[in-house]
Amino acid sequence: MRALRDHDRAVVTLRRSYAAVPPGQPVRLAKRTSNLFRPRAAVSAPGLDVSGLDGVLAVDPDARTADVQGMCTYENLVDATLPYGLMPLVVPQLRTITLGGAVTGLGIESTSFRNGLPHESVTELDVLTGAGDLVTARPDGEHADLFAAFPNSLGSLGYATRLRIELQPVRHAVVLRNVRFARLEELTDAVGEVILKGEWEGQPVDAMDGVMFSPGEAYLVLATFTDDAPRLSDYTGQDIYYRSLRRRTRDALTAYHYLWRWDTDWFWCSSAFGVQHPVIRRLWPARWRRSDVYHRLVRFEHRHQVAARVDRFRGRPARERVVQDVEIPLEGTADFLRWFARHVGMSPVWLCPLRLREPAGPGSARAWPLYPLQPGRSYVNVGFWGSVPIAEGAADGDVNRSIERAVSEAGGHKSLYSDAYYDREAFDRLYGGDVWRAVRDRYDPDHRLTGLYEKAVARR
Repeated sequence: MRALRDHDRAVVTLRRSYAAVPPGQPVRLAKRTSNLFRPRAAVSAPGLDVSGLDGVLAVDPDARTADVQGMCTYENLVDATLPYGLMPLVVPQLRTITLGGAVTGLGIESTSFRNGLPHESVTELDVLTGAGDLVTARPDGEHADLFAAFPNSLGSLGYATRLRIELQPVRHAVVLRNVRFARLEELTDAVGEVILKGEWEGQPVDAMDGVMFSPGEAYLVLATFTDDAPRLSDYTGQDIYYRSLRRRTRDALTAYHYLWRWDTDWFWCSSAFGVQHPVIRRLWPARWRRSDVYHRLVRFEHRHQVAARVDRFRGRPARERVVQDVEIPLEGTADFLRWFARHVGMSPVWLCPLRLREPAGPGSARAWPLYPLQPGRSYVNVGFWGSVPIAEGAADGDVNRSIERAVSEAGGHKSLYSDAYYDREAFDRLYGGDVWRAVRDRYDPDHRLTGLYEKAVARR
């Protein structure tokens, strides 16, 4: 009861801070961490006070549900559910992603080939709307339109204060098989088989992702939850997880370390800060080997352009940030990966199979209008994060624009946490613009919240 009383007080504080934002001023959350990669215009208005909305209100181990505040990080959520032998259906790979952020901005991980995206485990959510109202949205009923449009709305339709989510059982450990493929079509065929059968070579697969180092060297990591595991690995020290795929065909981690296996080195991006060098790694405190620390360093560089100035001094070309996650239909993934290797050339890239969640009972998977993946169709999320030199005569953004064209030609979709260059007509077509406008007009009639296109493309 105390947690609920504290929650109610935190919601009152949030609503007061919203009411205090002057009309016409941008509305933003006052939060310490962010996993966005698009710079935004500075604002003078105070941010919304969400300081009391960062916890887990309750875990019901019998119903396998949790009531969670919108600003609760997955790190804290997992800490609350694992003692019950439970985990969220999808745990995005970085510790400081919040549940509200993963629902309104999308998230993905290795259980997505059977559990879909994080918002598909939400059964109801409380939303502070642009009109300043607090409404409870569910799949059916008065606010079903807001429930359907909230995923991928990026805060343009309101902010989640509480979400009820489904949980799934998890075992103590996770056994991994790192399967190498020399041909990308063989990898995508294997993905299709696992999605169809739920197993590989007779062993069940509970989670699946992979890495492509080159079109001729790619790996699927097939994970099985178990209480009976051999010696367990730990990649929070000198050993680096992604490198293990090339030298180990089998591995095992605790469930906790499996969920955060990518966070220690931000996949492989910690190399940009020298953290993968053995000497620097020993000197760099383990508590700072975290994605949020690396992200703060990136934000510092965005503000002060230290590395960019050094490159100019050394006569090196300017660089374009290419930080994207895209969903490509399974049947077109091999072609897209070869195109990417030829035209962009970044390596490694992350591979995460995805399929909208199938209902437990009769019926088909539901569609989500602001990120319209097709129910019943299999996709692979391709993640690539880094920068490339800007070619002579090219403009900053040209590489990202070419990627957007290639994704659209492949029938895919692109997440909006980073740079986007679509014109408004294309954006509305790809991201449910008509549905978004109808829901926005109902719940934010004065248009106080920044629009979806303005956030994602105009960087407001």
